Amino acid sequence: MIRLLFFILFWCTTTLFGQNNGVVVCRGKVNAEMTELEGIYVINLNTENATITDSKGFFTIYAKAGDSLLLSSVQFKSVTKVITAKDLSSLFFVNMYPIINELKEVVVKRPNVSAESLGIIPYGQKKYTPAERKYATASSGRLNPLGLDPLLNYFSGRTAMLKKELGVEKKEGYLVQLENLFDNNHYVNTLHIPSDYVKGFMYFAVENPKFTRVLKTKNRTSIEFLMSELATQYIQIITPQNTK
Repeated sequence: MIRLLFFILFWCTTTLFGQNNGVVVCRGKVNAEMTELEGIYVINLNTENATITDSKGFFTIYAKAGDSLLLSSVQFKSVTKVITAKDLSSLFFVNMYPIINELKEVVVKRPNVSAESLGIIPYGQKKYTPAERKYATASSGRLNPLGLDPLLNYFSGRTAMLKKELGVEKKEGYLVQLENLFDNNHYVNTLHIPSDYVKGFMYFAVENPKFTRVLKTKNRTSIEFLMSELATQYIQIITPQNTK
């Protein structure tokens, strides 16, 4: 009788603990103007559990109220979604917006002719990408010949928006650098990343500040060493997805 009571008490305690943990399978869907919604990378920043969306933008992931989901893809701006209690019991939606790539400057190459040689700009002046120029103009006004007030941009939210665009532009550059450094075989055969998850691993890597600092050095040995460490972490993250 005592053993039976002990078993019942143990079972009830275990059940209550599981309920308090609050982790359930959540079902979400990405909403966007684009029709191609497959392969968007979704990671629970609290548990590091990860998945990807299907062709219609649907995905499932383990989460609890208060967890933050990071949604990232090369064609969309990254979005962070905080899970609410309502999201645990019904399908929730995440709006994502496509990255609009601006046309690059058209440069006419002529021998010994440049803006510097013509005296238009001083020699050695910093050259800005489109996103860098917008952010510098809005935040300090140093590139703004019209004298628009940077303080007004700050309080209107324009500066913060342009700063995010600058971050997206930098991440795109890191992704291109990785594609040029290593082919798909390196990720699959050397780092042992499943072929369907190679692109997700690249997003995962460029979100790591330490890795992007090493990537800027262009030291291939250091880059490969750190990539190996990140690959081990990433494989642990996606393993539950592969075993289902």
